Amino acid sequence: MALTRREFGKMALASVPAVAMFENPLFAQARPNSVIDGVTLGAITYSFRSMPDQSAEATLKYCVDSGISAIELMGGPVNDYARKRTGFQPPAAAGGGRGGPRGGGPGGPGGRGRGADPAALTGSWNGQACAPAQPGTDPVTGNEPLTPAALAGGRGTPTPEQIANAEAERKWRLGLSMDIFKDLRKMYNDAGVNIYAVKDIHQETDADLEYTFAVAEALGASHVTIELPSGPTAGATLKRLGDWGARKKIYVAYHTHAQGSMTAFDEAFRISPGNMANVDLGHFVAGGNRGGTPLDFLNKFHGRIASAHLKDRTLPQNCALNLPWGTGQTPLREILQLMRTNRWTFPGTIELEYAIPEGSDAVKEVANCVSFCRRALA
Repeated sequence: MALTRREFGKMALASVPAVAMFENPLFAQARPNSVIDGVTLGAITYSFRSMPDQSAEATLKYCVDSGISAIELMGGPVNDYARKRTGFQPPAAAGGGRGGPRGGGPGGPGGRGRGADPAALTGSWNGQACAPAQPGTDPVTGNEPLTPAALAGGRGTPTPEQIANAEAERKWRLGLSMDIFKDLRKMYNDAGVNIYAVKDIHQETDADLEYTFAVAEALGASHVTIELPSGPTAGATLKRLGDWGARKKIYVAYHTHAQGSMTAFDEAFRISPGNMANVDLGHFVAGGNRGGTPLDFLNKFHGRIASAHLKDRTLPQNCALNLPWGTGQTPLREILQLMRTNRWTFPGTIELEYAIPEGSDAVKEVANCVSFCRRALA
C-alpha cells in the first residue's frame, strides 16, 4: 500500500522514543534565533546559575527555551560534559574549588550588585536611600568578601590533599581528546546555538595554555574570556596571554567589574594585538562612567571588542543596583541601536544578575531580556 507524505511523516514521528523527543530541543520547538536586525545577542551560562541542572545538556535547553542562539560557555558545563564522556570522577576537594560562579550572588532592587565604589554608595534611587552594608560583608555585594586565594580557586593555603587532587584533575584534562569538545560543539550547533566564547582559561604552564586554546578552537569559539588582571604581574600576564591568542588566532578578551573605564584596557590593547575587551557595560555604569559613557566606549574601542556584557544597573550615587532591563540607568536601547547602525558584529551578552521575581526563573528572565532587545530594535 502506498503511503502519502503526511502518513509517512506520522509513522516516522511515532517511531521516535518519547524520551528522545523530550531531550532533543529540535523536536520540542523551532531553532532559536537571537540575531535581531543584524545585532547578535547571546548569553553567558552564569545567567542560568540558579537553575537546578548545570550540565552542558541542560544549559543548551535553557538557551533554546529562552530563544538564545549564541553562548559564552563557562567551564562548568564544558568540564561536566568531558567528565561524563570519560567517566572521570574528580577528587573531592575540601575548602572550595573552581566549579561554581565566583564573586557572590546577584544584586536586586533594594540591594547592590558587583562593581561599584563602596564610598560612593551614599545616595538614593527612586527616593529610597542606598541600603547600608552589613558588618563583615563586602559593602558592594552584601556578601562575605572573597580573598585573593578564593578568587584563584580556594579559600586559604591549599592542603597537600588539595594539591594532589588538583594535579590529578590536571593530568586527566591534559590527556583529553579534542573530539569530545567537537562533539559538544556539534550538539549545540545542531540545536541552533553557536558557542562564540569560552570562559575557562588554564594558564599554569604552556601545556595548560595549549589545552585552553585547543578546547576553544574545538568548540568554535572566536575568543576566550578572563577577568582583567591587576597588580605588579598584570603586564606580564597580558603579554603572555595576548601573544598566545595572536598565535592561535583566538583572542583573549578581558572582563571588567568596578575597574571599567575609558582607560581600563589601555595596557592590554597596547601590549598585544591578541588582547580584546569583554567589557561589561552595566558594571561600567555602576562604576561611575569614568571618563565617558558606555556609548563613548563603544565608539572609541569597537574594533577591540570581542563581546560586551549587557545588564541594567544604576550609577554609584544611585546605589549601583542591578535591575530588570529598562528600569535602570544603563543605556541599553542606545547601545543596541548603535550596534545596529554601525553593523558591529561582536555579540552583546546577556548576563542576568537582577533578582528573579517570585514565580519566574532564569530562563524566563533571559527570554524577557531578549524581548526587551527586540522591542529596542523594532
